[in-house]
Amino acid sequence: MNIVTPRLRLRFWQDADRVAFAAMNADFEVMADSGGLIDVSESDVKFHRYAAALHECGFGRWLVETHDGNFVGYTGVLKVHRPNHPLGELFEIGWRLIRTAWGKGYATEAANAALEDAFTHIRLQEVLAYTAPENARSRAVMERLALKTDSSRDLTAQYDNRVWHGLVWCARP
Repeated sequence: MNIVTPRLRLRFWQDADRVAFAAMNADFEVMADSGGLIDVSESDVKFHRYAAALHECGFGRWLVETHDGNFVGYTGVLKVHRPNHPLGELFEIGWRLIRTAWGKGYATEAANAALEDAFTHIRLQEVLAYTAPENARSRAVMERLALKTDSSRDLTAQYDNRVWHGLVWCARP
């Protein structure tokens, strides 16, 4: 199953995608707002988790590529059910793109398609997104997606001995 937009294709992960995914996770600028670089072994764990979620649930983080097959990054909705997550169990949309794909509207186009799939195919009633206040690029995507801020759910969390503050945004069908 693929989701096709005017310029992009969202598809299931294939083993051959692992190298491009790891390269994106090792790019300092790409990872600057995401807690830092991810080494190859951590990237492989995440790769397997994303691939498995799509195959098992029919939704999750989709690989995003151009129509001619060039890797762009990922987007999609995940079910978050970590016991210590400040917001509890939720469905969260996220995205990450390679640097050369920035500024082209790909994140908005792909995330919009993933949200549409979550609301029509999966029939979710709410999807959250969150980002650090200083992450202007993600906040701009959230605004273009017409997500609404929900300051009552803004969060503070502890990750690897550092405190992280997040602004919460909400999407509904």
